[in-house]
Amino acid sequence: MNVGTSSAPEEHGARCAPAPRQGEPDEPPAHPGIDPDDLPDGLVVADEHGRVVRFNAAAVRITGIDAADALGLRLEKALPLEDLEGRRWWQLTEPYAGLTIRTRQPERNLLLPGGREVLVSARYVRGEPTGPVRRVVVCLRDTEARRRTERSHAELIATVAHELRSPLTSVKGFTATLLAKWERFTDDQKRLMLETVDADANRVTRLIAELLDISRIDSGRLEVRRQPVDMGAAVGRHIQAYVAAGQPADRFLLRVEQPLPALWADPDKIDQVLSNLLENAVRHGEGTVTIDITPSASPREGEDTGTSVTVSDEGPGIPEESMNRVFTRFWRGSKRGGTGLGLYIVKGIVEAHGGTITVGRAAVGGAEFRFTLPVSAPAFMA
Repeated sequence: MNVGTSSAPEEHGARCAPAPRQGEPDEPPAHPGIDPDDLPDGLVVADEHGRVVRFNAAAVRITGIDAADALGLRLEKALPLEDLEGRRWWQLTEPYAGLTIRTRQPERNLLLPGGREVLVSARYVRGEPTGPVRRVVVCLRDTEARRRTERSHAELIATVAHELRSPLTSVKGFTATLLAKWERFTDDQKRLMLETVDADANRVTRLIAELLDISRIDSGRLEVRRQPVDMGAAVGRHIQAYVAAGQPADRFLLRVEQPLPALWADPDKIDQVLSNLLENAVRHGEGTVTIDITPSASPREGEDTGTSVTVSDEGPGIPEESMNRVFTRFWRGSKRGGTGLGLYIVKGIVEAHGGTITVGRAAVGGAEFRFTLPVSAPAFMA
């Protein structure tokens, strides 16, 4: 990031702690009940002479500089920061000089010795609005969490681009061919090409729906419209669809323990959960796919009963080292295919219902997914 030397006031930036009030003494008083070492962000404070008077535990962790070595040093010596172009940060910003109306430096990426990147913001505390700086308060944050988020976004963009390219290329190719040479094809050939276009369009639609679901899950805006749900009937419909598509009927075993409690959930989203779990078992598992529906203890406090659904297969199962990554974005099993977003969405939907979902090894050795939903009720019946 290019950094200028302008002394114009900068009014935006992250703060790691409440800023000291104007007129306070140079040595920041300890706030009752608040220890700077308890702050999650690094805190470095320099007095009116530019010497460090506070260097909290998080600053030690982030910078690797011992507090005893930093205290008493001038700020630019204790915290030798450079911008991404290698320029000395404190010489550029001159916190104790320049325009007297400056109040802060906004958060930006800077480099510590050795090239470690940190997020830095600063507050200039003055005794009066245009008086000299009496204290510089610096906030430090590790960039690793932000980098993980950026990598996740980059992976999402790359995955979406890859998944969209194939069906859109097919759609464009077939439609262009049909428009240019319609009369040359038989009705059967036209039907085959149009069916392919239809299937690829459905694939694009599903991907867009997945992206919308991820957006709602990440922002906490996934809406659940509760209605009475017959879980046994819902699973039965999915099994019938697989059988109609060519799977042998004896590949599926549905067991329902009665009586089940009345369940209120979003039927469309429950269908989405069941579809993903059954598709995962059929595509990646082997042998019989067993679905057990049982009453169980509710995962939500204050409710006695819930409904549990367990989907298991007889395949090789999921390696132990992969168990903790199954519900993360882009996780795929040993067989490639798909976006790797399905189980992430499943977990988000189950948790939006107040439920829980787990993965483990089935008794016969395959993968076993189990989710439990509270009985719940719509708001107007609460």
